[in-house]
Amino acid sequence: MWQLIGKFIPYLPNALYWFVFWFIAISFIAGRLGEKYFSPEIFRSLTLLGDYWLAAMVYFAIVLGLLELARFADQRLAFLPQGVFDQFPAAPLLGLGVIMIVLVIIGYGWWNARNPQVIHYDINIPKQAGNLKQLHVVAVSDLHLGNIVNNKRLAGLVEMIIALNPDIILLPGDIVDGDPLPFIEQDMDIILRRLAPCYGIYAVPGNHDYIGGNSAEIIINLEKTGIKVLRDEVVLVEDSFYLVGRDDIYGRYYTGTGRKDLQSVFRGIANDNALPIIVLDHQPVNLDEPGEHGMDLQISGHTHRGQFFPFNMVTDHIFEVDQGYLRKGNLQVIVSTGFGTWGPPIRVGSRSEVLDIQITFSSFYRN
Repeated sequence: MWQLIGKFIPYLPNALYWFVFWFIAISFIAGRLGEKYFSPEIFRSLTLLGDYWLAAMVYFAIVLGLLELARFADQRLAFLPQGVFDQFPAAPLLGLGVIMIVLVIIGYGWWNARNPQVIHYDINIPKQAGNLKQLHVVAVSDLHLGNIVNNKRLAGLVEMIIALNPDIILLPGDIVDGDPLPFIEQDMDIILRRLAPCYGIYAVPGNHDYIGGNSAEIIINLEKTGIKVLRDEVVLVEDSFYLVGRDDIYGRYYTGTGRKDLQSVFRGIANDNALPIIVLDHQPVNLDEPGEHGMDLQISGHTHRGQFFPFNMVTDHIFEVDQGYLRKGNLQVIVSTGFGTWGPPIRVGSRSEVLDIQITFSSFYRN
């Protein structure tokens, strides 16, 4: 690309190239390390530039890697005219072609991340829930509210949720993207107060609610909106079902105390497994534990399903389920890819989503 520019603007110094390159390459680190020293505008600009560069760097590496594989294959198999790969890689048009491919991928990922889909699940829990026969749940994980997922996008999400008309709203972690300041400055609490389901709004913290060391301030501001944040707590909702909120497994790195084991959390109602039990746990790990303690449904997030290719292959390997539905004995698990994004504000190979869950309570399983 630099060679192509040089054809139209000759005598460009190489020092300018290296200045631009390194400015972009270190923008992600510089933005985060310089947060305390830069103005908010410079900090946000550097962070955004660095976020996009992280994604671009991945796809530049993939595209250039494929070209190198083609060069290697041509050297061994000679399937192209002799000398093509000796000349073509140095041609300025190749640089332009690679950049255009990466820009198309990033552009699609940007659009994809901003167009969430509603994913519907019909769940049967084989227990009686008092007089409650059905429960309509909307669950939204990984909002990452901040400078990227801003007021405008939050307002759009709230409209989607209102249109679904749920009985209860559940937020399985990573609600704020580390720093509570954008949440406060943009008055996001005013938008969230528009949500008023009949059985309330419940949340659990995720790892990004702890990153930055401001978890206490984040929780205070969320609870001002009417959201009840559960940290290793159990609540009985409408005398019909239990809701168990787990603290994030990584919270110990920021608070110095680990989360309780599930048996300790549930000890006070251990003899009341007759009612349905729904668990909120940000990360879908240790999935044998809730099943062993009689939990019926767990809702999680965290994975983003890798957010963009090829990292979906990593999450698929790490987690027992990184997206969608899993049944383990009597336990049913739903893992959301999440609404927002972390780092590069793009999604390739995953979609932003809102979970629309219709739960039926009965004394038997229905397929």
